[in-house]
Amino acid sequence: MTDDVTSRRAFLAAATALAATPLATERVTAQSGASMNVLAEVAGSEHWTSKRADGQNVRLFLWRKTLRAPASQPRRGTILFVHGSSVSATPVFDLQIPGKPEASTMDWFARLGYDTWCVDCEGYGRSDKSRPVNADVSCGADDVAAASEYIMKQNGGRNLLLYGASSGALRAGLFAQRHPDRVERLALDALVWTGEGSPTLAERKKRLAEYRASNRRPIDRVFVHSIFTRDHPGTSDLTVVDAFADAVLVLDTSVPTGTYIDTSANLPVVDPTRITVPTLVMRGQWDGIASFQDVANFFAKLPNPDKQFIVMPGIAHTSTRSKNWALVYHLLDAYFSQPAPVYVG
Repeated sequence: MTDDVTSRRAFLAAATALAATPLATERVTAQSGASMNVLAEVAGSEHWTSKRADGQNVRLFLWRKTLRAPASQPRRGTILFVHGSSVSATPVFDLQIPGKPEASTMDWFARLGYDTWCVDCEGYGRSDKSRPVNADVSCGADDVAAASEYIMKQNGGRNLLLYGASSGALRAGLFAQRHPDRVERLALDALVWTGEGSPTLAERKKRLAEYRASNRRPIDRVFVHSIFTRDHPGTSDLTVVDAFADAVLVLDTSVPTGTYIDTSANLPVVDPTRITVPTLVMRGQWDGIASFQDVANFFAKLPNPDKQFIVMPGIAHTSTRSKNWALVYHLLDAYFSQPAPVYVG
């Protein structure tokens, strides 16, 4: 009995000492939210492809993150992440903050066993900015098509798991509408359909003439912060937002106006009845871009019965940068790794 108590005390003392080290704490925290090793090494590589538009080749930047692991490591599919109106891809999906492994969505999902990619749409980040266009939603869907073609050549032709947020959801949705044969599963986050009942879009419409007058609009640190505070202050950690703003402004101090014009004046730009792939619709509780009813009406019209509509509590418009990021990652991983139905009737 004495030996058993002594052994137990020794084990607890060792565990306490191990948990006191920064790396061990990081590992335990990560594993409590998802079954993966947060210390596993992830490799990044840049890629380039192009699309043909107006008789010229438009160069597009792609970024890939994969897990460096033995061949026995299970692979759970290829994810393409699609960014929104006001920021390029890598600050959104591969933000690096020491001590916060969750800041990089791509790293997190790479450690879960996914092959992860993102693309800068035309006019953003490292991609071509030379054409005199405002890079609207349709233009962005063309970018996703070019990226998908390139990625599928790298992964042996396997269909993509596609995630789009905000106007990235519109780009991803329109791409899936045009190319359902390339999509395994689709996740649409912070989506807007008709814009009915949206307080944020009501304010945006007041500046429509300004957006139409120029192909680009300026962004600064105050604007980036407003993305996280305009709907419901407190949903995001502002120290993370500061690091995010740093990463955004290194790449862009202005962005295209096309998606703002589309969401102010041209909705709907996606037809849910023509999205035939399995689809997850994700809406933050306090998202000011789209009302619950607008998104629910969109969801009801999706024809594929393999679909889900989830309201994420405590989240506004930007889910992956929210304090409730672990919920978002769980929902996305669960849907992307969900087995296909055996019987469909």
